Amino acid sequence: MNLKNCIVCASLLWAASSVIGADASTNASTATPTAPPKTLWQSSLAVGLTLTKGNSDTLMVNGNIQSSRKWDKNEIGLGADGTYGENSGVKNSDSIHAFGQYNRLFTDRVFGYLRVDGLHDGIADIDYRFTVGPGAGYYFIKNADTSLRGEVGPGWVYEKQGGKTDSYLTLRIAERFDHKLSDRVKLWQSLEFLPQVDDWNNFIINGEIGLEVALSKTFSQRTFLQDTYDNVPAPGRKENDLKLVAAIAYKF
Repeated sequence: MNLKNCIVCASLLWAASSVIGADASTNASTATPTAPPKTLWQSSLAVGLTLTKGNSDTLMVNGNIQSSRKWDKNEIGLGADGTYGENSGVKNSDSIHAFGQYNRLFTDRVFGYLRVDGLHDGIADIDYRFTVGPGAGYYFIKNADTSLRGEVGPGWVYEKQGGKTDSYLTLRIAERFDHKLSDRVKLWQSLEFLPQVDDWNNFIINGEIGLEVALSKTFSQRTFLQDTYDNVPAPGRKENDLKLVAAIAYKF
């Protein structure tokens, strides 16, 4: 191969590589960027501690974990919370509560649900109380900042309270309100009424209201008030239990 042919071949190779490189650059610039993976679950863990020594000797520990997921026409909410406290070595708080709820949306606002609750409260003399039942719900308000839903359905309670084991049918009537006051502040409130179907004098009311303030992307300060009213408590116990909790929450 003479010098002229070598020059021609080299020119052709250079031109081809230039075209290929320009085409690759064009494809790279016009390619659709890959969307970041969606978070399947939204979870948080909150812990609070109160400790005093001196004229008073008290200890109060509380914890709360929550997790939720929404996809297609499905919603799942899971949660558990517990409190333990002592005053001068005498236990004055000992409770564990957990729940799980699955919602199936039939329309944008109408849904059916199945809910399970479990409770232990040593101070209220409740060894255990399990509540399970299906129901129907409706979102009266549903947008990016605010939601308000109502729920109603039958349920079954199985409990050991005051050393006595019992079970009965109940009717669950509940509502839940969530509202974002700003990008950093969230307010929530819930109320639940559980009467015994064949004895409406035996009923339980659970209520909660709280405020959460974001400190960063992952940490927030959470303050909430919980109230439980049991119209037929264990012998020697009071009907009403009120609890105010302040905790630091971590989102993951």
